[in-house]
Amino acid sequence: MTTSASSVWKTRRILVTGADGFLGRGVVAALAREGVPALVAADVREVPAERRVPGVIYGVLDVRDPALAQTLATHAIDSVVHLASIVTPGKGSSREFEYSVDVLGSRNVLHACVAQGVAHVVVSSSGAAYGYHADNPAWLRETDALRGNDMFAYAHHKRLVEEMLAQYRVDHPALAQTVLRIGTILGERVDNQITALFDKPRLLAIRGSESPFVFIWDEDVTGAIVHALRTRTAGCFNLAGDGALPLREIARRLGKPVLALPAGLLRAALAVGSTLGISRYGPEQLDFLRYRPVLLNTALKEVLGYAPGKTSAEAFEAFVAARARQGRPVAAVGRAVSA
Repeated sequence: MTTSASSVWKTRRILVTGADGFLGRGVVAALAREGVPALVAADVREVPAERRVPGVIYGVLDVRDPALAQTLATHAIDSVVHLASIVTPGKGSSREFEYSVDVLGSRNVLHACVAQGVAHVVVSSSGAAYGYHADNPAWLRETDALRGNDMFAYAHHKRLVEEMLAQYRVDHPALAQTVLRIGTILGERVDNQITALFDKPRLLAIRGSESPFVFIWDEDVTGAIVHALRTRTAGCFNLAGDGALPLREIARRLGKPVLALPAGLLRAALAVGSTLGISRYGPEQLDFLRYRPVLLNTALKEVLGYAPGKTSAEAFEAFVAARARQGRPVAAVGRAVSA
């Protein structure tokens, strides 16, 4: 950390919600390394001692709790990183509960920020806010419509939160916002709904759909958040590596075959599997697979001033290599992964 870098942070007081989640842990550790003098890590559960970073103030706090405003006041917080949301619902979860955390929790965070005079909020949104639609542009820009599908809780809630953020920008311009619409995150220890698809012996595809994926390395997500806090650059930005990988190219790199099914057949199979309880995916997942939002990152680089260290392809290759090192390879045995 240079002297000039240190001077950027010397008066900053930052609170992170969802601080013990996958992204939260990385952001808290990075900000601690930057030397932020007052860093509060808030999570709905107590953070175990072995995961705590020296010098960080840890607190148990639900983002839906009105006491959040008092926490901001107690620590004289000037910047908030809002990461708390439900990406993969657990067993027994409900749409109502997910809405209360994702949407009502975000409203409470924004309300508390305005009430306590917070200057800057960084929000982790998602490319899912654009929705999964057949008529999505080939490359989505930040000016394109946000149409997160009602049938997908995560996409719908991200859209609702973004609509709320837009209204706050009008009603409360003193609160600067940096909104990051994040693509599919890959990293050395990432396991999610997408990586589960790559673990299969053959990749499932929908006939007639290329299903291109944009990836972002987890360290680049952390880097973009820290950069946004450092510069306090306001705006909405797609956060993804350069380029995209169609599903067939992913399969080629993994050395795995593709099972391409007609959309109608796959919808019926998903419906049966969901009804019988043998599949976690229902027929509504069809559009999730075939109409992937493909994010253009020009504004990220030219306006926010942050260039991801890895392209989509490089992030994917790094993910495959990390899995191999961990002894749980995602690529087919005996097949070389080509760059």
